[in-house]
Amino acid sequence: MTQHTDSTYDKTPATLLGLGAMGTALARTWLAAGHPLTVWNRTPARAEALSPEGAKVAASAADAVAANTLIIICLLDDDSVDEALAGADLAGKDVVNLITSTPAQARARAEWVRARGARYLDGGIMAVPPMIGVPEAGGYVFYSGSREVFDAYASTLAVPAGTRYVGEDAGFAALYDVALLSAMYGMFAGVTHAFALIRKEDVDPAALAPLLQDWITAMAPAVHQTADHLNSGDYTDGVVSNLAMQVAGTPTFLTTAEQQGVNPELLSPFFALMRRTLESGSGEEGTSRMVDLLLG
Repeated sequence: MTQHTDSTYDKTPATLLGLGAMGTALARTWLAAGHPLTVWNRTPARAEALSPEGAKVAASAADAVAANTLIIICLLDDDSVDEALAGADLAGKDVVNLITSTPAQARARAEWVRARGARYLDGGIMAVPPMIGVPEAGGYVFYSGSREVFDAYASTLAVPAGTRYVGEDAGFAALYDVALLSAMYGMFAGVTHAFALIRKEDVDPAALAPLLQDWITAMAPAVHQTADHLNSGDYTDGVVSNLAMQVAGTPTFLTTAEQQGVNPELLSPFFALMRRTLESGSGEEGTSRMVDLLLG
């Protein structure tokens, strides 16, 4: 297979399948950077809209795949990938799959692609469409799978957003993606509960917002202590607010929610896990061992 590296050509040609909000943002960024781009979308109008910007519009996904070696996929889901590639010849292609998937789906897709004579790189996008093509926005994409593919197209992949290669295991990009997004939703849960507590009071949400942001920022470094505890197995090292003390304080949070007319459903499961952890270990530990209890 011919190796096409970014150093071989100034602007690597690529094919992009899928032109939803994210796909369109990616396409426009590559086009603006001068990359020859062939596009396909199930709804042709979205592809045609990019023609004035220099995109070549393919009549079918198979035609789009045939046009270039680098094939980038930004479709809705794993089933959509099956449908789009059903009639495509992948032999000799380098496939970069940017759909949101599970680690198991990514690993299965890697095998599926390799069985058809192509190389595979999976991606997990840590950005929303307005962040694409805006370096200062801080968006990036996790990549895992073929290191050769990542290295071959490193500068092309870096055009729309930063890149972070996380390993040869094709499932790792999805795993990192979901891990970070899970933490995000946990944060959103806490923020939702906090705003609910003040909702019926004479408190301006706009006054609480910067306090919440500063507090979350101040607490964020605790993730490093959790990582250290998990690596060492010593869940007491450096703990200043131990589990026994925290569990003793949880009734205050639940009673406050009740008095404010707030459903505690966002906090109760976490507090229950805290109590289980305390019952099975030492009160001098922090919350890090809760990770192990989630594993059963």
